[in-house]
Amino acid sequence: MRFRVFTAAVLLFAAGVACGGHLFAESIPRTFLAAGSCGAHCYDANELAGLVASIGLLRTPALIPGVVLESDTCLSIHYPRPEGRVHYVLFPKHDVRDIAHLTPDDMPYVAGCFAMVRELVERDRLRDYVVHTNGPDRQEIAYLHFHLVAD
Repeated sequence: MRFRVFTAAVLLFAAGVACGGHLFAESIPRTFLAAGSCGAHCYDANELAGLVASIGLLRTPALIPGVVLESDTCLSIHYPRPEGRVHYVLFPKHDVRDIAHLTPDDMPYVAGCFAMVRELVERDRLRDYVVHTNGPDRQEIAYLHFHLVAD
């Protein structure tokens, strides 16, 4: 009996490691995962939100609510707390923390988001709008994203 329980526990653990490896394979490490070296930033809500956003965008984009447009490189949603008549948030489909962490590999995804901004501006006939991104201390989600806000 103990052998069966032990075997089941080992199999469940292995399945968890395999699932976790698949889900996190394309995500960048978040500081809360490095509990011994993250200092005052362990378990910040924005770090957890960034990890969840990464998994959702990279592995399960069909489950993200409020999707407005989606391409191979970018996904846009309605912002849940709009600051204007129109407020979209655009996420590159490549895990990047913020502008300061961009690499050449990230550029097609950022360009894809700006192409989507253009598409949304044209589609909604926007004229009075702003596009911005926040630095790490202003981010609610530790994942590069762009806001398109219009009145």
